[in-house]
Amino acid sequence: MKQFLLAVLLTTLPFSVVPQDLKSPSEFLGYPLGTQFTRHHQVVDYYKYLAEKVPERMQLLEYGKTYERRSLLLAYISSAENMRNLEGIRTEHLRGMEGEGNASKAIVWLSYNVHGNESVSTEASMKTIHSLLTEKSDYLKNTVVIIDPCINPDGRDRYVNWYNQYKNTPYNVDPNSKEHHQGWWTGRSNHYMFDLNRDWAWLTQTESRQRLKVFNKWLPHVHVDFHEQGVDEPYYFAPAAEPYHEVITDFQKSFQIAIGKNHAKYFDAKGWFYFTKESFDLLYPSYGDTYPTYNGGIGMTYEQGGSGKAGLGIITQIGDTLTLKDRIAHHHTTGLSTVEISAKNAEKLNTEFKKFYNDKNYKYKSYLLNGNAEKLDALAQLLDQHQIEYGSGKGGTVKGFRYLTGKNGSLRSSEKSMVISTDQRKGTLVKVLFEPDAKLSDSLTYDITAWSLPYAYGLDALASEAKIEADTGGNPWRINEPKGANISKDTYAYVSDWKSIKDARFLAELIQENIRVRFAKQPFTTQGERYDRGSLIITKGDNANNKEFIPLLTEIAHKHRITLGTTDTGFVESGKDFGSEYVLMVPNVKVAMLSGKPTSTLRFGEIWHFFEQQLHYPLTVIDTDYMESVDLSEYDILILPDGEGYSDFVDAEKLQRLKKWVSNGGRLIAMGGAIQGLIGNHGFGLKQKEKEKDSNEHMLAYEETLREKLKRKIEGAIFKTKVDPTHPLAFGYGDTYFTLKNNTYAYDYLDTGTVAYFEDSTQSPVSGFAGSEAQKKIGKTLIFGVEKYGKGQVVYLVDNPLFRGFWENGKLFIANALFMLD
Repeated sequence: MKQFLLAVLLTTLPFSVVPQDLKSPSEFLGYPLGTQFTRHHQVVDYYKYLAEKVPERMQLLEYGKTYERRSLLLAYISSAENMRNLEGIRTEHLRGMEGEGNASKAIVWLSYNVHGNESVSTEASMKTIHSLLTEKSDYLKNTVVIIDPCINPDGRDRYVNWYNQYKNTPYNVDPNSKEHHQGWWTGRSNHYMFDLNRDWAWLTQTESRQRLKVFNKWLPHVHVDFHEQGVDEPYYFAPAAEPYHEVITDFQKSFQIAIGKNHAKYFDAKGWFYFTKESFDLLYPSYGDTYPTYNGGIGMTYEQGGSGKAGLGIITQIGDTLTLKDRIAHHHTTGLSTVEISAKNAEKLNTEFKKFYNDKNYKYKSYLLNGNAEKLDALAQLLDQHQIEYGSGKGGTVKGFRYLTGKNGSLRSSEKSMVISTDQRKGTLVKVLFEPDAKLSDSLTYDITAWSLPYAYGLDALASEAKIEADTGGNPWRINEPKGANISKDTYAYVSDWKSIKDARFLAELIQENIRVRFAKQPFTTQGERYDRGSLIITKGDNANNKEFIPLLTEIAHKHRITLGTTDTGFVESGKDFGSEYVLMVPNVKVAMLSGKPTSTLRFGEIWHFFEQQLHYPLTVIDTDYMESVDLSEYDILILPDGEGYSDFVDAEKLQRLKKWVSNGGRLIAMGGAIQGLIGNHGFGLKQKEKEKDSNEHMLAYEETLREKLKRKIEGAIFKTKVDPTHPLAFGYGDTYFTLKNNTYAYDYLDTGTVAYFEDSTQSPVSGFAGSEAQKKIGKTLIFGVEKYGKGQVVYLVDNPLFRGFWENGKLFIANALFMLD
C-alpha cells in the first residue's frame, strides 16, 4: 500500500494555528459551500490544506488510487496529545480483540460518497472536518475520528462533471429540467459500474480492496456510511429496520437507538423531518453498515433526501425547495452528533468491543470444504484479505450439515481440505459468510437473503457442530510453480484441465498470442492420465508455423500456474483421438456487448469487469444509440446484459436483424431480462412457462398488500439446479449447480440444449427467502440453455452467473459460452 504523510506529527511547534485562522471550505474554495459541486481534486486540495495548517491534530493518508487514478484519502483527526500517540491508540484498541489492553479512546470512522451521485456527502465531509478542528474540537479529547471524504471519486466526478455541463444558470428547481435527469451512465457506481456499497465483503473492486487493508488496521467502534435517497424522502438514521442478523449484539442494537435519539434532539430543534426503523435492515454482509457491525462496531447508514436528481436545488412533491445547502446541513448535523455521542460513551464502546470478541457459542464450530484446488485457492485469497484464519484437514470423517445434499451427513477430511473455525478473532464474520442459511426475523429485506460462500465457490462443504482439527499456516492449494511437464519442441501435444476461471484466463491469453488450442468434447485418457470434457489440447502440429510457440507457451503456463500434461501421440488410450471431430479448435472469437438503455448499468458493469479484470479478453462495447449502424457480421458473439424494457426495445425490425445474424453463424448470449426481448410469436424458440391461475387471489387490506406480494418474489435466494455435464456449456461442472436467483422468470425446457434446470414442480431454496407462489412458478423451468438457430446459437442465461463479481462458481459458464460451443 502506497502511503505518505502530508503532515508530520510534531511534539513541539514554533506556533500553532488557532481555530479562527483555519479557512472554512467556503473561504478556501472561493464560493459558498452548497452553491457549486466541488470536483475531487479541489476536495483533495482542501484536505491537504488542513493537514498542512494543523499537523499536530491531523494526519492525511493516501491509501490508494481508483481505476481512473484518482486519490483515495483518509484523514485522521484528534487532539494533539492523541495524535502524538496515534499508533499506540490503534494497537491498544486492537488488543481488545484478545480481551486485553486498557483502551480508552473512541474510534469513529465516517465514510462519504460511496455512491458518486449521492454527492452531498463529500461536501458535508469538508464542513464536518472543519467543525471538528474548530468549534467542536472538544469532542476529540478522547476520540479519534477517521474521515474518508470520498470512497468513490470516479463516480462522483462523473456526476459532478455531468451536472456542471447540463445545469441551468442559475440552477433550475423545476424537476423537469435536464439538470435533474442523468443519463444511463449515472455517477452512482465506480468505473466498472459496480455498487461499492455492496462490495465490502466480496472485494471485487480496487477501491474496496485498498480501503479494507486500512479498515482492518483500525476496526472502528462506530462506522457511518453517508448516503442519499429519493428527493421526497425525509432524512433516515439509525436504528435500522428488521431483519437484524442474529449475531448482532444487544449493545450494538441499543447504541443505534442512543445515536438515533441524539440525532433526533438536533433535528427536532430545527423542525427537520426524519424516520427510523424502516427500509434499511442489517442482514446482507457486504454493506458499509453490516460489515463493520460483523467486525465488532456499530455500523450505520444515514440517508438524506436528494441524490443525483436534486442538483443544487429542486421542488419536492409538497412544493418545498430542497437545496444542496439543506442537504449539507443535515449530514453535517448527524456527523457531529455521531462523534459527540461516541465521545461521551468511549468507555462503554471499548468495554463492549472486548465483549464482542469473547468466545461465541455458535451452532457450527467449523466448516470443512473440499473441491478443486484453484477454487479453494481463490477462496483463501479472499479470506486473507479479511484476515480470516484457515487451515488444511488432518484426515478422518467429519459429520455435520452437508451443503450439497441439504441434510446431515459426512465428509472426508484430508490435507487437501480447507478447514475454517469460528473459534478465532473473526469468528463472527466466519459464521455470517459461511452459514448454510441466514436466519430471517423478517422476510421484508433491502437486499439478497443468501450468499453462503461454499455455494458461491462451488465447493463440497460441511458445517460441523464440533471443532475440526486443522494444520494452520500457508496456502496448500496455491500452485506457485507448475509441476510436471518440461515444455519442449519434441512433445506431440500438451494437455491442460478445464475446471476453473484460472484455466479460462490461460486459454484467453493463448488465443491472444496466436497459439492454436483444441478442446475435447469427450473424456479421454492419454499417457495413463484421464482428462474430462473441455480439457485443452495444444499440439505441435497446430502451431508449426509459430516460431515463438514453445517460449510463449512456457511463459504463459508459468504466469497462470498451469501444470501441463504431455503426450507423444495423438492416439489416445480411451476416448476420441486428437484428430477426431470430437476434438475441436477453440475459435478466436470477437465479442461485442450492448450498453445503454434498456441494459442495467450494474449488470453491464459485471460483464465488463469480468472481461477486463478477470478473463483479460478484448470486448467491444456497442451502445444502443448507434447499434443499428453497426455491422454485426464483424462479431462472432453479441452479449445482451440483463435489464428492464427489452420487450419494447427489441422491436420487429431489430428482432429480424438479430435472427438473421444468428442464422448466419452468430452467437447471441442473452442474460436475465434480455431474454424477454427474444421470445414471443416472432422470436426464437424459447417459450415462457404458462402461468397458472393463483387460487389464493382475493381482496387484501391495504397494509397486507406488500407482504402478499412477497409470495411472488425471490429475494436473492440460492437454489440447487440439475446440470447436464455433457453439454459444452457445462464443461468443468458436475451434475449440480447452485444458482443465486434474483428473478422469477419462468421458461419451459428447450427441446434440445437444456443445460441447467429445476426438475421439481415446486422449487424450494436451499438458502434465503423465496415466496410460496414464486417457488411454484419456477418449478420445472430452464436456468441455462443453448438453442441452435440456423448456423448459430442463442445462449439463454436466466440467472446471473456473474452476480456482483463474487459468484465465483458461475464464471466458467460464461467462458464456456465464449469458447466451448460449436
